[in-house]
Parts: sequence; C-alpha cells; structure tokens
Amino acid sequence: MQDILEAIMAAEESNDPDRELAGVAGLPVPESYRGVVVRAEESRMFDGMATRDKDPRKALHVQEVPTPELAPGEALIAVMASAINYNTVWTSIFEPVSTFRFLERYGRVSELTRRHDLPYHVVGSDAAGVVLRTGPGVTRWAAGDEVVAHCLSVELEDAAGHDDTMLDPQQRIWGFETNFGGLAELAVVKANQLMPKPRHLSWEEAASPGLVNSTAYRQLVSHHGANMKQGDVVLIWGASGGLGGYATQMALNGGAIPVCVVSSPEKAELCRRMGADLVIDRAAEGFRFWKDEQTQDQDEWRRFGERIRELTGGEDPDIVFEHPGRETFGASVYVARRGGTIVTCASTSGFQHQYDNRYLWMHLKRIVGSHFANYHEAWQANRLVALGKVHPTVSRTYPLEQTGQAAYEVHRNAHQGKVGVRCLAPADGLGVRDGELRARHEDAINRFRGH
Repeated sequence: MQDILEAIMAAEESNDPDRELAGVAGLPVPESYRGVVVRAEESRMFDGMATRDKDPRKALHVQEVPTPELAPGEALIAVMASAINYNTVWTSIFEPVSTFRFLERYGRVSELTRRHDLPYHVVGSDAAGVVLRTGPGVTRWAAGDEVVAHCLSVELEDAAGHDDTMLDPQQRIWGFETNFGGLAELAVVKANQLMPKPRHLSWEEAASPGLVNSTAYRQLVSHHGANMKQGDVVLIWGASGGLGGYATQMALNGGAIPVCVVSSPEKAELCRRMGADLVIDRAAEGFRFWKDEQTQDQDEWRRFGERIRELTGGEDPDIVFEHPGRETFGASVYVARRGGTIVTCASTSGFQHQYDNRYLWMHLKRIVGSHFANYHEAWQANRLVALGKVHPTVSRTYPLEQTGQAAYEVHRNAHQGKVGVRCLAPADGLGVRDGELRARHEDAINRFRGH
C-alpha cells in the first residue's frame, strides 16, 4: 500500500502527473487493506436504545480486510478520500434495519455477488482516488485515471432499468447495500460508477459532492424529480447541510428563488455566503411543528407559510425540497403552492410521515419520491462541479482512524456541509491539478471550511 501511495504522491510535484499516475499499473495489488467496517456480531448492540442515544463510534471499526477479486465490469481504486453521509450513520446504528440483510440478499443474486455477503461490511458511499486495476470488459477507464465514484450499483439485466437505471430491480447503493465501500484504502466499484475527478479540487473536496450533489440534481433539476425552472420558489430544508448546500447552489444556478430553512445564525450566514437572500432560522423564530409525539400543530404550519410569503412577496413554494421527513413533512405539504411539488429523498428525523391529505388532494399538489440519481444525472452533477459552477461544502476532515467521530458529528447534527475523511491522503489540499481554475473559485470552495 505504501508503494501505491508513493506513486500517487509523486504526481504532486510532477510536471506530468498523468504519466506518474500511470505507473500504478505496474504495482502489485495488496492482499489486504484497511477499511471502516461494522460487524455482524454487533448488529444488536443498540437494541432498546433511542436513536439519538446510539453512538456510531462504538460500531465503526478500522480493520484489515482481504482485497476481493475483481469481477467483469468492475474497477479497483486506491481511495485518497471519502466522506460521511447519513447512510453511513444509519449503517453504524443499524437503523432502520441492519445492512447485513442487504448484503445477504445481494449475495443470493449470483456467484460473483456472493463475495459481498460477509460478517463485516466495509462502508462508505463516496470516494475520490486513482484506478489501480480494471476487470474484464472495462474499456472507458485505465490504471492511473483520477476518478470520483458515484454510489449507484446496478446489474441492468432487467428491461425496467434501461429507461431509468434507478428503476432497475437490482439497483443498490454502493457501500450501504453492497460491500467494499469508499471509507477504506481500497474500494471495488462498477466501472459505470466512475467519473472524472474535478481537476481543480483536492482529494477530500472532490470526494464530498458525489452522493449528495447527485441526489440534489435528480431531486430538483431532473425530469425524474421536480423539474425545476427559472423563477421557481424552492423551499429548502437544512439548506446549509450536506444535501441542502448543493440544493441551494443548484436553485441559484438555475434561476430559481431558494428559501433556505436552517437552525442557527451561523447556518443562516453560510446560506447568504452562497448567495441566498431569503433565509428562515427556524430555531430563532421558534417553529415547532409538533405539539407532542402524536399531534402536529397546524397553527405552526400556517405561521410558517405566512413567514415564507413575507420573504417572497406573497408567493408560496413551487417546490419543497424535503429530506428531514417526519418532523417537517406535514408543514411541507401544507406550505407548497396549489399544484406544487413536494420532492422527498430521505427521512433523517423519522420514516413515518403524517400530513393532512386535504391540502394535497384539494390543492392538486404532488409528492415525488426521489432516490439518488442515475449515471447520466450523476455525470451531469459532477460536470457542474468540474466546471466550477457548483462547489464543495467540506467543513472539516478527519483521518480514516477517526471515521467514527466524523459519523457521530453528522448523527448529532453538529456539522455544516459535508464532513470529509482522508483515507490514503496524508493531508488536506493534495490532488489539485488545475490551479488556475481553482484560483478563480477559491473563496467559494472554502466557504464552509472551519464551520
């Protein structure tokens, strides 16, 4: 592994980094590598505990694991950096179910997928690194290519997946519903998960957009999501977070009008630094959408709607960008305009949603489910990053050994933007190949740093 890292680091000072990186093709693949895992034997460790009390630090371990054989159509990448997503938090606290159920189910698909059904699960759904090897049939990528990986894993042997790969019956999220994920020194991906690394970004910056940026693109921009257009009023929950930070940028880039909902003055300031003018600090303004565990407060829905109209000059949201779930969903349905769209991709505050259906059916609103993105959508989202139109939201990074702490901060919502993890990269700031483009966007790239 040290030889691989040295070969990659040689590109840092080289006038021809691509030539230096091509040298990894001649290096042997290690028999094992360090990865962040959860263990099947510990999957009941949090039974009986409230979600908020479950501690990812107790379940996430860094351990040596065997390097798997490559299957046709796959690639082995040396992971320089990765990032924390909510699916890693869910994996680490074994909610809503243990991910070992996913691995067992995937293992039954074929002899090749049986590799994934192991008593440990290498987690992580983001990665930036260098291709080391490719399996039979891979023609687009070669050893030495600098890449980022999106997290859609599909088999595409069913007709249903060929209109939209997200509808493939064997669609899975890599590193969550499959093994050999990105929070590790090496990772196994399908070749159609790979995309070019944005050359003006460091490893940790390039690794951070993958899952959330692609998710936001499909949810807001794609015709599979809300099909956002210029002038749309877009209500964005958690607008300075890992997902909302990209939704805010896409709304602004697309000529929409974001109304950013946050929970602190610091988060409100981050939204303004991204260029958003309309911001609601729900904590400062005291919005509480539930009277108790069983009863929502419709007076608060109305007050929230009135506040949105104050900011927009009397307009209701054309689109509500939903991901908190249970805590906010009733309010989201209520405040969307007549004929508007509530598009949801997650439920970080709870999966059981309640809303008053009168405000949906009588006002002709739509609820759209949106899950990650297909390869085309992920590629387009990554292209926006590569062009400097959308910027990373990395606030802090941790070394691989402290992944548990990184996941704990995300679980406790004690973070801004994205929390990065350095896997093989020994420090932040490495991997930048286009200094001129970076210089033009340095402030935007770093606006979340230190928060």
